[in-house]
Amino acid sequence: MKITELIGEATEYDKKQAVERKKPKSWLKTVSAFANGSGGILVFGVADNDDIVGLEDIKEASEFVSQKIKERIDPLPEIFLELHKVDGDKDILTVKVLSGEETPYYYKGDGSMEAFVRIGNETISANSSELKRLVLRGRNSSYDSLVSSYNFEDYSFSKLRERFKEWNGSSMPEQSFESFGVKDANGKLTNAGALLADNCPIRHSRLFCTRWNGMDKSGGQVDALDSAEYTGSLIILLNEGVGFVKRNMRTLWKKTANSRIEMPDYCERSVFEALVNALIHRDYLINGSEVHVDIFDDRLVVYSPGGMPDGTRIQERNIDSIPSTRRNPVLADIFGRLGYMERQGSGLSKIRDAYRNAVNYTEEKEPVFYSNRVEFTVTLKNLNFEAVDSGYLNGYLSGYLDGYLNDKKNEEELIVLELINKNPKITLNEIKDNMQIARSHVQRIMKRLTDKGVIERVGSKKGGYWNIK
Repeated sequence: MKITELIGEATEYDKKQAVERKKPKSWLKTVSAFANGSGGILVFGVADNDDIVGLEDIKEASEFVSQKIKERIDPLPEIFLELHKVDGDKDILTVKVLSGEETPYYYKGDGSMEAFVRIGNETISANSSELKRLVLRGRNSSYDSLVSSYNFEDYSFSKLRERFKEWNGSSMPEQSFESFGVKDANGKLTNAGALLADNCPIRHSRLFCTRWNGMDKSGGQVDALDSAEYTGSLIILLNEGVGFVKRNMRTLWKKTANSRIEMPDYCERSVFEALVNALIHRDYLINGSEVHVDIFDDRLVVYSPGGMPDGTRIQERNIDSIPSTRRNPVLADIFGRLGYMERQGSGLSKIRDAYRNAVNYTEEKEPVFYSNRVEFTVTLKNLNFEAVDSGYLNGYLSGYLDGYLNDKKNEEELIVLELINKNPKITLNEIKDNMQIARSHVQRIMKRLTDKGVIERVGSKKGGYWNIK
């Protein structure tokens, strides 16, 4: 039997070779994280390499696990323990933890209380913004639904009214401000209402847009060719962001027998959907961070604070099968009513599909989605940019590439540099798959380039990126 047969269709699971009795926190924190997230299954009796080793006394182990969960996890999550007989003589224990409704679920022990969350396949302690979000979820609430200290009568909503009339063909009724969740019965704005006010009072709801000179943020004598900071209603941020991209991209064209075909650098629909996703689904509990649009010669990057709401990593998911999880349901509902987005959560697939339908699309131009604990980025490739044909890489590494193609090792290094040039956050496994060579071979190439001072690693192994020096 394989571990997949033990966990069934569970998307989240963790495995332990034995039931740690002296340090039960090593597995109890996973129970906390599963309850605070989308649930999961903890499997005892399976080694790190997925070999099924079994437990010696399955009855005593299950009683110990059950007792420690009752003692150390508060409130008590809904769990199901199952005993399995594998390969005739090996006993396995699975603990299914359901997603909780009374978050946060704390681990109590060592004189403290601590809540845990899952990020990818790791269990980590919840930070302050994650803890706030768990408290809100336990109250069946969200940041955007909270009532603020701002009075509705002190703010104007001309952009909201204009868009409503444009989309619905009639003026927005006054009672809709309360039914939509913009204000409460006492005339106080919700956070959603504050974010939609023309003169939005929430300072960290801003949009920074920059057209950089080159391939990174230090591209020459003039680092930024164009830059702007936008404030105000989310509708203003959306419209201004789209406008900024339009004025900083080219549209090529080619003639046909009866007309001409336009070929823009970026698909406008993809840019629009990426901005909507960033503004509506960002984590507004993270202060001091805003949405950014960075345009480089070869790509456009939309950054928003906050990872996936369920703690998974978007780069490890199939975007066609991701269920709709809305961090800010009031904002999402209003934007749905305004025709800016669908309520089914299909924005990411629309970004990809718009690119695939472009005349100048090739597979290497596929949009890239990336998330970690604190950020979500959408990278849209410039459909009209070709790094090798432009001579960019050769110019950028002037002198270094002289006679480069005369050596097999240097050929491999050039390929790696081109891959990094296209995607600075590329992983070793992605390079391996692209070049169809062993991972150890990739590591040797990266070491040669690092030792020569051609590339450097910026940031952590998981959250950082490669920089061509």
